[in-house]
Amino acid sequence: MALQEDNLWYKDAVIYQLHVRTFCDSNGDGIGDFVGLTQRLDYLQELGTNTIWLLPFYPSPLRDDGYDIADYTTVHPSYGTLDDFKAFLTAAHNRGLRVIIEMVMNHTSDQHPWFQEARSSRDNPKRDWYVWSDTDTKYNGVRIIFIDTELSNWTWDPVSKSHYWHRFFNHQPDLNFDNPDVFEAMWEIMKFWLDMGVDGFRLDAVPYLVEREGTSCENLPETHAIIKQVRKRLDQFYPGRMLLAEANQWPADVRAYFGDGDEFHTAFHFPLMPRMFMAVKLEDRKPIIEILDQTPPIPDNCQWCIFLRNHDELTLEMVTDIERDYMYDEYATDKTMRINLGIRRRLAPMMENDRRRIELLNGLLMSMPGTPIIYYGDEIGMGDNIYLGDRNGVRTPMQWNGGTNAGFSFADPERLYSPLISNSVYGYQVVNVDSQRRFSHSLLSWMKALIKTRNSYRVFSRGTMEFLRPSNHRVLAYIRELGNEKILVVNNLASSAQAVELDMQKYKGYIPIEMFGRNLFPRFGDLPYLLTLGPYQFYWFRLRRI
Repeated sequence: MALQEDNLWYKDAVIYQLHVRTFCDSNGDGIGDFVGLTQRLDYLQELGTNTIWLLPFYPSPLRDDGYDIADYTTVHPSYGTLDDFKAFLTAAHNRGLRVIIEMVMNHTSDQHPWFQEARSSRDNPKRDWYVWSDTDTKYNGVRIIFIDTELSNWTWDPVSKSHYWHRFFNHQPDLNFDNPDVFEAMWEIMKFWLDMGVDGFRLDAVPYLVEREGTSCENLPETHAIIKQVRKRLDQFYPGRMLLAEANQWPADVRAYFGDGDEFHTAFHFPLMPRMFMAVKLEDRKPIIEILDQTPPIPDNCQWCIFLRNHDELTLEMVTDIERDYMYDEYATDKTMRINLGIRRRLAPMMENDRRRIELLNGLLMSMPGTPIIYYGDEIGMGDNIYLGDRNGVRTPMQWNGGTNAGFSFADPERLYSPLISNSVYGYQVVNVDSQRRFSHSLLSWMKALIKTRNSYRVFSRGTMEFLRPSNHRVLAYIRELGNEKILVVNNLASSAQAVELDMQKYKGYIPIEMFGRNLFPRFGDLPYLLTLGPYQFYWFRLRRI
């Protein structure tokens, strides 16, 4: 199945996010690699996903799981070779799967040759590739992002006897985009991977590319100018490739990163994610409707990317202090579950392994406007290990079967890059792909059906959304519409059965057809339409005029 030529393919994508080292180890060294990942591509195709987003796989000291890059144009030896990557890319494309990779433009590792040159002397040509100062008082008042580990955005470099700027860990010095050579070097790196055939980039930490005194050093006009330049070159030389923005900001601020359809193609909708969890815990649709009402329209060629969980903490930067306290109280009672301004847990444990809530949240993810992203292992309900450091608790090996090392590796268990989840609820003997493949009512089988249904109707990926506002606030209902495709989605956010009356006057005479069982429900008439829903139940109805 060859890739279809459609420059808006990212609108219809269902993205599967994974880390090469977590997925499948082919050579028994305890670390996942590209050969192993290639062997598992049929699984991703079978699941119904059509795009793979890879976390960083470049050479790195791995002090920030690969986001501290020491060489941008090859593969970390643990994951294989550049030829292994090329073979993986070809195999993915042959299955109709696209591949998005990470582009970390904001900073490098302090082990990168650029930085080693820059610090070697104040006269070095690379000196101006980073942001230096003789004092640590410049850009005063700029917030610290990693509040648990960093005391300042400046770090003293004993080699060149000056301070360098970093928005993240102190071993990740920020690049200086006021120097045009830095931009050109980054573009050359992007060209290297584009020429190889990658389909897009997730640009990490984009709001922080440029610094200016007297500002927050976030979302500056100069940053947007850089992104416009990247996009212009991409469209000119590589049409049909996409850029995904990681900008953890309020919707109105992220809106700017779409420009006039000439900056990013897609961007994460960070504020929506915690509000989906809040809505389920509060049993109230208000958090979801409020944030989507605050979300400005975006250009026609752009798309939001939406997600439930990913490799980072469940970020609570884009909520109020009261909302953050509420989320901590409900989802992170154990302080070990918290990091920075977030919660380091996977989806299933946050939902207390309640299949109904897991299904409801995935139903929301697949039916709301935007491109959904599934984090590896969440489709089978994998657990986490909150006792591993940093955010590694949600980065444990993929659980393929109940055999040795969960089918991830044939290494001695002690050699694995991370311990497996092995408790009695989420352990690999209980939660794994093989056992769920054999059981038609498993979470995996259910997820396949959900994704297949979504992929069958373009209205989900490209249609409009209109909220219905019934008097029962525990029910979230909306209409998705694209041309003749009309779909009614009704979600019960409550832990108890609910009845709801919907005003369907506008669709009088239509018959709702439940999309998973294909059963006809009574026709809409003049009276409010009465539905009853079990705890956390949801319906997708295709509306047909007969």
